[in-house]
Parts: sequence; C-alpha cells; structure tokens
Amino acid sequence: MPRYSITTFGCQMNVHDSERMHDVLRRAGYTEAGGPDEADVLVLNTCSVREKAEQKLRSEVGRLARWKREGEGRVVVVAGCVAQQEGERLLKQLRTIDVVVGPDNIPELPGLLGDLALGGLPVARTVFDLDAPRFLVASPPPASRAAPTAFVTIMKGCDERCSFCIVPHTRGPERYRPSDEIVAEIAALVAAGTREVTLLGQTVNSYRDPLGALPRAPGASADDPDESEFAALLRRVAADVPGLARLRYTSPHPRHLTPSLLLAHAELAVLPRHVHLPVQSGSDRVLRRMIRRYTRAEYVARTRALVEAVPGLTLSTDIIVGFPGETEDDFAATLSLVREVGFKGLFGFKYSRRPHTPALKLPDDVPEGVKGERLARLFEESEALLAAHLSGLVGTTQEVLVEGRDKERGHGGQGGALWSGRTGRHEIAHIEGAAELDLLGEVVEVSIARANKHSLQAELTEAARAAARPRQRGAAEARAARRSLPVVAAEGG
Repeated sequence: MPRYSITTFGCQMNVHDSERMHDVLRRAGYTEAGGPDEADVLVLNTCSVREKAEQKLRSEVGRLARWKREGEGRVVVVAGCVAQQEGERLLKQLRTIDVVVGPDNIPELPGLLGDLALGGLPVARTVFDLDAPRFLVASPPPASRAAPTAFVTIMKGCDERCSFCIVPHTRGPERYRPSDEIVAEIAALVAAGTREVTLLGQTVNSYRDPLGALPRAPGASADDPDESEFAALLRRVAADVPGLARLRYTSPHPRHLTPSLLLAHAELAVLPRHVHLPVQSGSDRVLRRMIRRYTRAEYVARTRALVEAVPGLTLSTDIIVGFPGETEDDFAATLSLVREVGFKGLFGFKYSRRPHTPALKLPDDVPEGVKGERLARLFEESEALLAAHLSGLVGTTQEVLVEGRDKERGHGGQGGALWSGRTGRHEIAHIEGAAELDLLGEVVEVSIARANKHSLQAELTEAARAAARPRQRGAAEARAARRSLPVVAAEGG
C-alpha cells in the first residue's frame, strides 16, 4: 500500500483540512507513514496569510528535491492556501511539485494521485465549490480512541474584504454548512467520547443556515445588518447535544458580536468564559485603511458588554503592526487598547504585503526595523498582562479539561509524566502528582499551585482525586493513540 505523510503550515482551519486529508487518503487505501522519509506521497498543507509561511513552503520544496531523487515514484503534493493562490504557477516555478490541490478539491486528491501513478502529468486543481459546497466529515473514531477535543467546520470563505487579507482570494466567498449536518457531526463526536468542540470558520459568527431551519435567537434583531444566525446555531447545539462539555469557536469578527450572541454567552453554560476576537489595530485611522468596518469605540463597547454579560470572561486577539501609514501615535493607540481591554493573550504579526489584496495599492512605508521594534513592545505589554492574570489565579480552584500528556514538561524531569489541559478560560494547566490516574478527556477540579510564564501548574483537589480512575497499564495510552500532525506554524488568520 502507498504510504503518505502530511505536514501542516498555518491556522486551525489548515489543521482541520489536514485531518480531512488523512481521512480521504485512508479511505482510498493509503497508510500513514512513520514520517516524511518513509512516505511515498508527501503533502504540504500550506498557509499564505503571512509571507513567512509562504517562504517556508518554497524552502521546504527545495529541500524535497533530494528526497524525490532518493525514492522511485515519490510524489510531492502542495495543498492549502498557497496552492489555491498560485495554482499552475507552482508547477512551473517548482518542478519538484507533482500535484497542487486547493482546499475545496481535497476529495479529488486520491483520484489525482491515481492519475499520476498511471503516467499522468503534474496537475493543479483549484476550483471553488460555489454551486454545491462540500464540507468533509471524518469518520467518527471508536470510543477507545476518541480525542477529547475536535474541530467542526460550519462555514468557509470570507466576504469581509479586509485590505490586508488574502483569505477571500484563497478560500472564496462565504459558504455555510447546513445546521443539521453540523449538529449530527458534533453528536457523533460526543458519542465517541469527545468533550470539547471548536466551531471553525474564517468569519465564524457570520453563519447563516442554508436550510433556514433555525428559529430566531433571543435578542436577535431583524433590522441589525450585523446580525447572523450564529447565536441560534449555538443554542441548537447546546439543546441537541447535551453531552458536550464545552463549545468554543474561532475566529469571530467584532461586528457580528451582536446582542443575540451576548445573550447566548450569558445563558449557555456550554460556552466557556473565553473569546478570541481579532482587533488588528487600536487606531481608527488604521482600522479604516484596513477596511475593518468598526471603530475602536465600537470594539471596546462590544467587548465590554460581553464581559459584563459573562463576569470573569477573558479575551485574546490578533494585532498587525507596521500596517502602511501606521505612525507612532497609531501604534500608541494600539498599546492603549491592549491595556484598556485587558487582553490575556494575543497573536502579533508584522504587516507583510500579500498578492491580490487591496493594501498592495498602499506604500509599505514602515521600515522592517520599526515593525520589529513595535512588535517587541506589543509582546512586552501582552506578556505583562498575562503574567499578572496567571499570578492572580494562584490559590484558586479551576476546572480543567484534560487533553493529554504533557510532551515537553515532566515531573522529576520525565517527559510525559504530567497531564495537561485547559481551563474554561483557555489557560493551559499542567497537573502534577496524578501520573497513576487516567484523566484523559475528564473535566477535573484542580488547585492552582503556581504560575509559569504562559501556563499554570496545578494539583488535583482531594475530591477530584477521589473520583478519578486508576490508570490501567496501556489504557490511557490507547485512548491517547491518535494522529499527531506535524504543524510547522500555527498563526492567527
């Protein structure tokens, strides 16, 4: 049987697409290799949101020329956003590549590989499924191998047209998945043992049900142009899949943080007390140039209303520094916004020119050195806020969904001896002194012992220890035996 390996660049949507490619290839008779060197087919699932990720692809393809020469019949596939962006040009520019496949053409991958094996020429398939959108669903895993967390796509594409963003070009216009399919996939995952689901979409809270089957959510206004059916979807998932412990979503757009969504957060216990809400800049002048379609005051008002609706809720965000025309005063406005909102985490990026974006018409007039200095100051501000937040949690009791063994930290220097998971507010917690217990997939009560730079060190409470199951030899390992995708860069979109 032919063997394959997938390397993933980019965001959570790309990670989810890679999971779907695994499923498509397995169904076609391919088996997963132990690593790229053992593979017959190597898939590079790419990101083009940042220039750096695109450069990584080209560097990786150059390295693979030798890999191809060393094994007869080896195939290089480029998938994802760079594939969609460049299409046939990749085949002409990088002769090592055999197949280029866009996100909407993933189901065609086995057929494209089959044609190539029969002597076909290198091929690019980058056609949007505009008329009949397809949303790939993986086969539900057996309960013994269910992952504690999972992603479920509810929409794809984007209609926002932010001036810096290539996503509308690489993912197309917004297309929505029927609510019945979404609920059915989540129910199947929960039946298999999944405890937390993250809903995915480029602008996830713009969702509208193509079936027209969702009732209007409480608080929704027919006259509000920013209103969607996202809150109604959240309410249906909560009602129809009561076994789901947590329901997250990413990435929302600030203008769709409407009263109906605020009310859903206030009333649905399944929604954790954390939201990642990209702002990109704290300067109204820069926001207008970015075509973000909201002001700083509107962003602050909506986030403040959310925190008032859900006391204790934390926020994280995405910010771009060095956008064309950004002055020191504009950047100071961004720093003051970070302090005013009190973000407990952020993804920060230096602006980079992307093809097919309106911002190409603007001169990139912020020197790279200035961009780097501003990014460092942004992270300094963010790190201080996070450190204060984590320190304030020491001595408190939190509920942690245990996602697996900690691969980097270990009690007594032994890697993997700690359980690791996240609180309802998304803080990472490492649980000490529980190696003999089977905690995978459990929501456990812990006491926070100390704060690390980006995470918490915790111990089970006595009640949680008494309720935990002893670990049978090999049992937890069997439950944790799921695919670990090589992710090269996980960046906010």
